Amino acid sequence: MNVVRNYMYNAGYQLLTLIVPFITVPYIARVLGPTGVGINSYTNSIITYFLLLGTLGITVYGNREIAYHRDDFEQRTRTFWEIELLQVITVVVAYGLFLIFVVFQTQYKSYFLLQSLWIIAGIFDISWLFMGMEDFKKTVLRNSLVKVGSLIAIFTLVKTQADVGIYIMILGAAQVLGNLTLWPYLHTVVGKPQINFAGVWRHLRPTIVLFIPQIATQVYLQLNRTMLGQFDSVTAAGYYDYADKLVKMILAVITATGTVMLPHMSHLAAQGSQRQLNRLLYKSFSFSSLLALPLMFGLAAVAGTLVPLYYGPKFSIVGQLIVIEAPVALLIGWSNVIGLQYLMPLKRVRDYTASVTYGALANIVINVPLIMTLGVKGATISTVISEVIVTAYQLFVIRDRVSYRDLFADGWKFLVAAVAMFVPVLALNLTMRVSVMSLVLQVMLGIGIYFGALALLRPDILQDGIYFLKNRRR
Repeated sequence: MNVVRNYMYNAGYQLLTLIVPFITVPYIARVLGPTGVGINSYTNSIITYFLLLGTLGITVYGNREIAYHRDDFEQRTRTFWEIELLQVITVVVAYGLFLIFVVFQTQYKSYFLLQSLWIIAGIFDISWLFMGMEDFKKTVLRNSLVKVGSLIAIFTLVKTQADVGIYIMILGAAQVLGNLTLWPYLHTVVGKPQINFAGVWRHLRPTIVLFIPQIATQVYLQLNRTMLGQFDSVTAAGYYDYADKLVKMILAVITATGTVMLPHMSHLAAQGSQRQLNRLLYKSFSFSSLLALPLMFGLAAVAGTLVPLYYGPKFSIVGQLIVIEAPVALLIGWSNVIGLQYLMPLKRVRDYTASVTYGALANIVINVPLIMTLGVKGATISTVISEVIVTAYQLFVIRDRVSYRDLFADGWKFLVAAVAMFVPVLALNLTMRVSVMSLVLQVMLGIGIYFGALALLRPDILQDGIYFLKNRRR
């Protein structure tokens, strides 16, 4: 019940993180244009490397360590303050390196300085503490208020193409404020600071171990934007960013389970409950497939109508990029379940690291030739190939601990239902006049066909959901 409630909180927050950009992105696309959007995308991609260096693997490591010591107040307090002090030190070092980087910049220097608010926000990020305690309510409610505030600020203050800096500042300030809002609740979870510097440094090595897969992940998440800005143009980076944003918007609902399940699975792993871990893995994997397959096929089917309505005619190429990138929704959904909900709780960090490292290396190797020959479409293809490698490797390394038959038990049912939805929706998309009403009709028809097909195919996870709802009413 606690996991379900936390998922609802986190899914609700992820839905809000979808709604806010869903509202602001088309406005920003029209006000700032492809160049303004590209400047934000390019400069933010570089700032992400410094933020990642500053926070190391602390978000995942801190979440896991707090979950391990959740029932011991003194140990939890000591662990929190040691990890938080380590975070302050590493973020300050990263900001110093960023300032050195800025000195040598001749272009976009002011935008880089505004983007650095994201690095500063890293000092105050203690969301991992509350996630480790499986207390998602505080994180969700406080950050939701900040999201709404940033939404209002964007519509109030960003008015012309010259307001790129204001837009960047609003996003960065919202991140700082969102992190600060959790600190008033700190005294309810941990005691007064207990700092032992020897204890602080003992956390450094495991966070670096977790930092390796995170930096590898960010290579193929951010490198495409950086390389497009370098080898093509910031406008191309903007096109890629907006295609990626739309795919990642729908992906947020799918990956919400990962944040919720990590502390829960870590707690089970600490107790040695392997059978229970596997059972939850199968259910989570099935749930991810249930959501990801229709979203993947549905997004590809309606992209031709959605993009001109949503982003405007200047971003028409984004529709083609979305069709190429749509499979990423399924691939990341699966790797999120295997990597964050299974490998990490079992402390199989080496396997997780290897998967994302191979994906990152593939991205580096194929990115430049693909960008040189195909431009922004090449970068998108590179993203898909990288995610295929990550997911395939993770499936390979768990072969000795899980049953593929149980893992993919209902997969064919979701696939059949998704394809049955895709064909008529795509046919309508190609023949109907582009309008909001035609898009709504296509989406509603797709939802109806998909769940109608599942009602006939009767996958186990839907039966479990019906059983849960019936018992909850009692």
